[in-house]
Amino acid sequence: MSKDEQDGGFISHLAELRKRLIHSFLCLFIFFIVCYYFSENLYSFLVEPYAKVVKANGLDRRLIFTALQETFITYVKVSFFGAFFITCPFILIQIWKFIAPGLYKHEKKALLPYLILTPILFFLGGVLVYYLIMPLAIKFFLSFESTSLTTNLPIQLEVKVNEYLSLIMTLIFAFGISFQLPVVLSLLARIGIINSDFLKDKRRYVIVIIFLIAAILTPPDPISQIGLAIPLLILYELSIISVRFIEKRNLKNTNA
Repeated sequence: MSKDEQDGGFISHLAELRKRLIHSFLCLFIFFIVCYYFSENLYSFLVEPYAKVVKANGLDRRLIFTALQETFITYVKVSFFGAFFITCPFILIQIWKFIAPGLYKHEKKALLPYLILTPILFFLGGVLVYYLIMPLAIKFFLSFESTSLTTNLPIQLEVKVNEYLSLIMTLIFAFGISFQLPVVLSLLARIGIINSDFLKDKRRYVIVIIFLIAAILTPPDPISQIGLAIPLLILYELSIISVRFIEKRNLKNTNA
């Protein structure tokens, strides 16, 4: 292949990448506008775990903001969060369309399940946060309230809008990204970097690393940290099974 042909191929790849990036950002921007229009509904949805726990405990609580621009910035964050969550599958499709022409048929067949599994695992991580981790964490934090009968002045939780929404959105992203562990390990197994024996031998170190990651990604409370660590440990064990299955299939194809 001549130098001009190589340069032409490189430029065409850049043009295709530019096209996919523009499509992704355009879709993200459109859904951001839509989500901002429904930002109060998104806000209500994200606040629901806190509201349910407060009502279940018979408490009279509110969310506060202490800066003039805080609520506006919060709505912008919520809108971007919702837009990214909705656009994520479309972005993955654009990635697929960019890399698919350069793959062989068997490579496409091998990679496509992971592109489907990625948003599903991300969604499952978000569901776990919304329906289990946040309610348990809120109950844990509320347990530190006290009345004037036990202290000179009552200790009462006054949650800031920005801080609460930043917490739940951060947890959703942290759990969603962490739930990609089986995808990453399976892909590494397919290209021969790791195998099931390696994963089993390093299990004790992985347990420590998982709890360290959980401590970094979550607030400093045991509920959310354990809530992230245990699913990751389960996903790690499932990854070992998945990698072992990949090895058996590769061996079968080699023998055939």
